Amino acid sequence: MQPAKAVAPRPVVRPVQVDEDGTGVPCPSCGTPNPPDRRFCRRCATPLTPGTAPPPLPWWRTIWPLRRRTRAGSGRTTRFLVVLAVVLALGAGGFLLLPAGRSLFEDTRDKLGKSKAVTPVRVEASAEVPGHPAGDATDGLSNRYWGAPGPGASVTYTFAKPFRLVAVIVTNGASTSPEDYAREGRALQIEMEVTASDGRRTVKRLALSDKPGPQTFPTGISDATSIRLTLDAPAGLDGDRHLALAELEFFQRS
Repeated sequence: MQPAKAVAPRPVVRPVQVDEDGTGVPCPSCGTPNPPDRRFCRRCATPLTPGTAPPPLPWWRTIWPLRRRTRAGSGRTTRFLVVLAVVLALGAGGFLLLPAGRSLFEDTRDKLGKSKAVTPVRVEASAEVPGHPAGDATDGLSNRYWGAPGPGASVTYTFAKPFRLVAVIVTNGASTSPEDYAREGRALQIEMEVTASDGRRTVKRLALSDKPGPQTFPTGISDATSIRLTLDAPAGLDGDRHLALAELEFFQRS
């Protein structure tokens, strides 16, 4: 038999001699006295000078983005002024952009919604050719027309209540028939003045193509109560001819 392998003796841990001096700062955990220069307890290693809890923030510092603790002299005043300037700039920008935002919202509703025809309750023309009154332009028939002696003549349509004018359809000339269209003169430009319920006036110029058939013009004007159309830029007005406007249709948002 071979001899057994020698085993090294296990190390003996000797206890650390603890100074039993009863003077010094007592440990908050085990009560052991410690010299004044120690930061941790010599018996249990508990911190002898724990950090004190920071004071609570004032109520106005609990609101974002001010809910951040800062050291003294770390630019707290500058940061506050910058935040205040940004808030004021955003408020001013929102106030200035409010009309544009409202207009964009209404235009989107016009495109996504449906429209229906609205009929005026009164028609007044500055001039008419005998046999062709201004009312013929809103009678729903394209073979009858309003005849005006020349450019500058206007017609005003009044409505029963304010409405959102989303579009105007103009049928120019004496008729939708190509043979009858050119027998009278035509206005290739119409100045449209829309009066709102608060007295605000909006002017749009409608450029017409010199061809028969309806032509659609989106408008997007709110609270319209009356519309005045003035004929301009005549075409085919020679001899004893006059300006002809076959049909006008006004549409509101349903």
